[in-house]
Amino acid sequence: MTLTITPLTPHTGVEVTDLDFTQPIDRENCALLRRAFAAHHVLVMRDQHFTPDQFKAAAQLFGEIQPHDKKERHVPGHPGVDYVSNDQIENGRRIIPGETFHTDHSNHPCPPKATMLFAVELPSSGGDTQYVNMHDAYDDLPDKTKRRIEGLKAVHVYQSKYSPRPLGQITEESRRKLPDPGIHPLVRTHPENGRKALFLNPVRMESIIGMEDREALALIEALMRHATQKKYEYRHKWRDGDWVLWDNRSVMHQANPDYDMSERRYLYRLMLKGETPA
Repeated sequence: MTLTITPLTPHTGVEVTDLDFTQPIDRENCALLRRAFAAHHVLVMRDQHFTPDQFKAAAQLFGEIQPHDKKERHVPGHPGVDYVSNDQIENGRRIIPGETFHTDHSNHPCPPKATMLFAVELPSSGGDTQYVNMHDAYDDLPDKTKRRIEGLKAVHVYQSKYSPRPLGQITEESRRKLPDPGIHPLVRTHPENGRKALFLNPVRMESIIGMEDREALALIEALMRHATQKKYEYRHKWRDGDWVLWDNRSVMHQANPDYDMSERRYLYRLMLKGETPA
């Protein structure tokens, strides 16, 4: 069966239909999907019906699985498949995974190239995920700013002391297995499409090498204000059966807590191994 690919915005996101990922995918369709991913950064694959194991098998069409830092946040009985939900409350505050703009696991020396979610249970409204195109954000920077940030590197830790939000608790066992902090350029070049992109994550960026913290924070805040403008955004409104795959090298994302918290939001989650940002 030949898939259908439809752009969702002029710059970010395509909708993929007419393909059942529980069945073998032929070489031609695999090549089409990979080209679309490199060009559009977010794939929205509609009307899927996965068990956890089927989800894991489909994920590997795009690469090798990257384990989550929180080993305990897995689907019961399926330690190789993680989940996100709105069921975690700590210190009287509900933890909404991904609540501010970020890129996943940037504290790793080789951050994941991609993250994916599969909608299992959704609230009746709200809970959208927003994506912003970091290639276009970089392209639109003034030349003076591009010269200033070229060659700068940031230190990414599990949770920055300047993080705009708390992360859910991590067990001591998981903490002991965390990698050394990642040191990554503020501007990275995508290994497949060749485009430069801003590489930002205020949740994990602890410092910029060679800068005083005050100056570094001001620079990060200015770049974030620029990068999160609506003109760079694709906002995904979830439907039952949606499988969404996004490129952490090309976009930042955030989850929205704008729904009735008495309703459950539960999605399977996997990441794919990436390369050292360059």
